[in-house]
Amino acid sequence: MTKNRINHTALAGIFTISLLFAGCAGVDLESHIAQSPSQALELAAKERNTETAQRYLLKVASRFQERGEHRAARTLLQSTQLAQPAPPLQAQKQLLAMASAVALEDREWAGIIAKTLSPDNFRSYNSDLVNRAASLQAETYALVGDRLSAAMTLMLLSQTDGKVNPQQIHDQIWTFLKAVPDQQLAAAGESSIGFETEGWFELAARVRAPGLSIDDQGRAIRRWQNNWPGHPAAQILPSELQLIANLAENRPEKIVLALPLQGPLASAGKAIRDGFLAAYYQDDSADRSKTDIRIVDTSNQPFDELYKELAAQDIDLIIGPLEKDALASLTSMRTLPVPALGLNYLAADKKAPDGLYQFGLSAEDEARQIADRLSEENINQVLALIPQGEWGDRVEAALLKRMQHNGAVALDIERFFREDNLRAVTADLLGITVSRDRAIQVERTIGLNVEFEPRRRQDAEAIVMVAEPAVARQFKPLFAFYFGGDLPVYSPSIIYEGSPDPARDRDLNQVIFTDIPWVLDSKNPLREEATRALPDTYGQLGRLFAMGADAWQLSKRLPLLRQVQTAVVDGQTGKLTMTREGSIHRNQLWAQFRSGTPDLLTKPADPGAEADKRPQALTN
Repeated sequence: MTKNRINHTALAGIFTISLLFAGCAGVDLESHIAQSPSQALELAAKERNTETAQRYLLKVASRFQERGEHRAARTLLQSTQLAQPAPPLQAQKQLLAMASAVALEDREWAGIIAKTLSPDNFRSYNSDLVNRAASLQAETYALVGDRLSAAMTLMLLSQTDGKVNPQQIHDQIWTFLKAVPDQQLAAAGESSIGFETEGWFELAARVRAPGLSIDDQGRAIRRWQNNWPGHPAAQILPSELQLIANLAENRPEKIVLALPLQGPLASAGKAIRDGFLAAYYQDDSADRSKTDIRIVDTSNQPFDELYKELAAQDIDLIIGPLEKDALASLTSMRTLPVPALGLNYLAADKKAPDGLYQFGLSAEDEARQIADRLSEENINQVLALIPQGEWGDRVEAALLKRMQHNGAVALDIERFFREDNLRAVTADLLGITVSRDRAIQVERTIGLNVEFEPRRRQDAEAIVMVAEPAVARQFKPLFAFYFGGDLPVYSPSIIYEGSPDPARDRDLNQVIFTDIPWVLDSKNPLREEATRALPDTYGQLGRLFAMGADAWQLSKRLPLLRQVQTAVVDGQTGKLTMTREGSIHRNQLWAQFRSGTPDLLTKPADPGAEADKRPQALTN
């Protein structure tokens, strides 16, 4: 869903005034201020005039919205008393309903509302409300995945309301339009009528043409501007397209790749180096006559000292360091004189200096994606198995935070060491131990032997299993042994070694897990080339190779990602986006073990959440 949030207070204020009504027969609703939905419904039920009662309920709903109580407003707006609003009240009810559906991210309700809309529906409101109505309407469409109608709504708004900010409205149109599937966009372009609408569709089609490099996209944008000089978007391009059009002129030419090439992290450093160089040489848009890449070993001196030496030279970008401690050493500076793409993440209590970007294979990203997958599949109560240690602490914290945000809970979390009695850990997780203890207590109380069959806890809907393959292969059969074989199991990429091993991984059958495209997507030209030339591009080293390849792609796009929050790079490690603080987040693929082999899954539809998280990815 787009980040353009609704000013609910202003909206409610408008309706508080507009919905005032004359005195009523039966009950003086004007003098009653309901404090709850049930009280409002009870009072309205006593009013003999239906339209007067409905006006009262709409007024109370707007007051709830003014206080941010959208669930209470929803109760009134979905009540049977407002199921058939009087004709003069239909538009008012619809606008209030869109406001609460969007605020609550209620996709089911938004779907019902969207069926009553058309892109020009907002034009029926008076001039004071037309802008707000269009914004709400676009967000309602986006919530149910209809980005085309959302974009067309805002295209019509830009033609209707001369007071809109053209840069803002063009950015919003582009955010929606670039997320429209190719086939739907092509069909819309063929059937569209009107100069502005046709121009937008042609722009989107040109930019997403197959096989375009980032430089090709820039040239396509400029050609479109020349062909459509009178189009509003040609005069004020969406911010993302402005950056793409100028990106080639501003990309770094002198790059230092600073990695550990000796010591315990040498294998990791070399894999990242190889991936970076492979992606560079495969990139047809790279100007090799201008690009200068230096490789520096970070093993022999403190990184803050090395950074200062490099910053004194003629360098545009430093990629590194890899070590978390080395990255933390840069936080003593408020601003980095030379931008750096760190290949790790700072601790949560460390503030990144200006000019520092952070990118890595974050376990927290995977934990958040698991929580989101659970939410998409309406799973709200889970059990979790997570290893002991600092890494497990970070996974647990990220998982719980995102689950809480999504309205889900972890009923129990069992932390374990791989040397633990995994049978006992599983019994504790599924409530078998508690069940047995209860039976033993009953026997002691009555003094008789009780025929007893243990039962697992019945409130759990799924299991989140964070475990390396050797441990996971033991846990999964134990779930069935302890009566939890029917529970779906979700895992991060740690569960998969990176190459198929059906004989050993049969014990993981039905486990759903997330991993990077490099591992799961079989149609990958770079991986095909790399595996022929380099033997160590599987498993964890393969993932680091992919991370190095993405570091090259990111090096060209850091300003774009930083300045355009909806920009996405389609990378080897996932779809890459950047936070305002400069941290790169990844969105990975999903697979399920079947016959011991990962089978790529199509992610369930999540229309609303995708609008700002996963827009059309930029090509390489």
